[in-house]
Amino acid sequence: MNLDRQIQALIDNAPQDGHTTQAIQAIGPALKLLAQQLRHSQYYILQTLERDWVLTTLSNRANPGVEKQVIYAFSTLQDVTADPNSLKAPQVLALPIPVTHILFQMLAMNGVYSTVFFDTPGNLSSGTELRREDLQNLIGAQLQQNYKPPRNIKSHLPPDIA
Repeated sequence: MNLDRQIQALIDNAPQDGHTTQAIQAIGPALKLLAQQLRHSQYYILQTLERDWVLTTLSNRANPGVEKQVIYAFSTLQDVTADPNSLKAPQVLALPIPVTHILFQMLAMNGVYSTVFFDTPGNLSSGTELRREDLQNLIGAQLQQNYKPPRNIKSHLPPDIA
């Protein structure tokens, strides 16, 4: 699925609350820009049977007390099976997820430091790491420029009305 279709799928499946669809339309260009910097239109994400994404805890070798939670995004199913840590538990699946959906989902995943995208099939020793904070900053800037929330009725009242 191309990136424009992926963004449209996010819009089509958004809650009809009057805000989410407009917000996705506003951040769509930023999601597309980031997705274009990656090599694949979809990646395999490890998930539980309940469809929760599997997080991997990484420790800093120089400072073992420093840890971060990451999501691994594999470019091929073969890479998932080649990773010795991926499918240890029988209740873990690797499912293909469109790249823009991964980026969008990252925004809501508290506790996740980053996603590591393994872009080169067969190479699990290096990947492209996208920090959640960097994604949030880019999306925040995009929203400030392009998103105008629906007007609230109260906004038409004078501020000093008692």
